[in-house]
Amino acid sequence: MLRHVLLSRFSFSSKYRFLWLFVALVASPACKNTAPEPAAAAPTAEAPVLTGSTLIGEYSAATLGSRVQGVPLAGSLVRYPIRVYRLTYHTRTPEGTETTASGAVLVPVATMTLPVLSYQHGTLAPSSEGQAPSYYATGSDVWSVVSVLASTGYVVSAPDYLGYGASKSLPHPYEQAASLASASADMLRAAHEFCQQQKVTLNQKNFLLGYSEGGYATMALHKLLEEKYATTLPVTASAPGAGAYHKSAFARYILSATQPLSFLSTYVWVLCTYDRIYALNRPLSFYYQEPYATQLQADPFAAVPSQQAQLFTPAFRQAVLNNSDAPLAATLTANDIYDWQPRAPLALFHGTADDYVPFFNSQDAYDAMQKRGATQVELHPIAGGNHFSSTTEYTLGAYAFISKY
Repeated sequence: MLRHVLLSRFSFSSKYRFLWLFVALVASPACKNTAPEPAAAAPTAEAPVLTGSTLIGEYSAATLGSRVQGVPLAGSLVRYPIRVYRLTYHTRTPEGTETTASGAVLVPVATMTLPVLSYQHGTLAPSSEGQAPSYYATGSDVWSVVSVLASTGYVVSAPDYLGYGASKSLPHPYEQAASLASASADMLRAAHEFCQQQKVTLNQKNFLLGYSEGGYATMALHKLLEEKYATTLPVTASAPGAGAYHKSAFARYILSATQPLSFLSTYVWVLCTYDRIYALNRPLSFYYQEPYATQLQADPFAAVPSQQAQLFTPAFRQAVLNNSDAPLAATLTANDIYDWQPRAPLALFHGTADDYVPFFNSQDAYDAMQKRGATQVELHPIAGGNHFSSTTEYTLGAYAFISKY
């Protein structure tokens, strides 16, 4: 998703204005870390998780700059060469079974102490599995924009999530908070272990970024780190963008909608994930009308209509809208991650006209966190932005936010 930042079409003058700001904001973390800082201790609360590492390549500043040459001045963001590695590590499936997962770690070739940034990627359809971070595929987010970010002075930890890379034989637990958080946290632990092995000196700063499914994963990761790794992996700041944090309200929004919804195929994926992980074991005919139940049985990613009333059964709609199906309601509330109190600074970015993930997800999170007494939470509405046009302002704003810390 972040690659759209450098490829989006906006005016020539806006490109220059954006890039000058981007240079100032992105370059600043590296400048802040020129003075020696205490090295971060390796996580010791649990057994090591790192199982292997493979060097993908070392890339010069000139090479990194050439990847974003379509945008004027983008090459000026690059400061250091980077080395990119594919890591494998232990994590657990939603069912609790230990498995091997993978991700990419991007390390600036620099002698200063470095902060770590955990980057959670957005939705990848199964047909796009080769775009997962550990493949470092040409044109992917991690290959382009995230590599430029690493070259400014961040060690970037980029989990594939379960269902991609080393764990591609498993179904991806799409939009399941616990799995996205644990796979990302274990990758972050593996990245710290790897840096200790390679004698890459880290400071105590851990930043979290991600947009769309990555925004949801970032929110879940922030919550998990503060609950379980507060001393070993303290969160410095996070900036999730456009995540579906209020799952139960989102379900009601979808099932009461009268307007066309272009994202219903992804919601089918969410329902499939929750039905499996929480052992609801409902037949597809419980959720979907014909002929879609039969078509989705044959192909879970088959095309579906944009009108929810044509796709979902009246019984399923009423079960959600009336909150009359306790097991189903429990699966939705289990994935609500909007109502908790973060301790580290957190900035929510969201387009006010988002047509994939409605803005109320971030508004509800901000309101709930404020009510719980959170004092370092900010809401940054992107006026008039939809799910795709908001990525530029999200990226600029998120970098500005974390650069303060």
